[in-house]
Amino acid sequence: MALECLLLTGDSALLGAIRAKFSERGIDLLVRKDAASALELSKRRHLDVFVIDCDDVPQGKEALRSIPANPANKRSVMLAIVNGRTSVSEAFELGANFVLGKPIQDGRICAVLDMAVPKMEREHRRYFRHPVDLPIELQLYTGQSFQAKMLNVSDGGFAIRTSETLPEGVLSVQFALPSIDPETIRGRAVVVWASASVAGLRFLYLEPPCRAGFQAWLDSMEAQLQFRESAHDSRMCSQNS
Repeated sequence: MALECLLLTGDSALLGAIRAKFSERGIDLLVRKDAASALELSKRRHLDVFVIDCDDVPQGKEALRSIPANPANKRSVMLAIVNGRTSVSEAFELGANFVLGKPIQDGRICAVLDMAVPKMEREHRRYFRHPVDLPIELQLYTGQSFQAKMLNVSDGGFAIRTSETLPEGVLSVQFALPSIDPETIRGRAVVVWASASVAGLRFLYLEPPCRAGFQAWLDSMEAQLQFRESAHDSRMCSQNS
């Protein structure tokens, strides 16, 4: 469950500095050199942090403004890098949570990470999708209902496979947690993206009696994942010793 960062830059010095310090914190780095490809990626998936080279990438400031408009990245950490043309106050107005000026100093990157990583980890928990294979019932505002297959789930939403064309707007959802004594989860969700037969939905509401059971289910899957990762790390250490 490594944290993920998108770095928008063509500056090799900035790339080297960010890669070194982010790697020390276990943060995986994706690099884009143009604003268009960075924006396209931000529309398709959640990332924990964006580092935007505002002044030395064409349309860099527009990327800083536009990326948080995507619901999946509304709460992602935005680190703006400025180089004389964008003021610190302007970068904050455009949506930055943190601002650093070039040339970048290692100590300042570390200070930002000290403040940002706890927030990133909280949001990562919210968006990390656990793979599942569950039937789910969706109901349109017209009352029409249909079955789909839930492919993954997080605290914030889920993906489904369906042969239906999903409309814009709010859907009622209902699914049973896998258990010896199944518990039915009911709530409402909205479609945030759709591609061919797969769609992503964001939870808007869970009925109060369902919330504790749903959270316990997520906690159980996360504990299992952490156990598997710990066991894998132990095996790797044993093989390398």
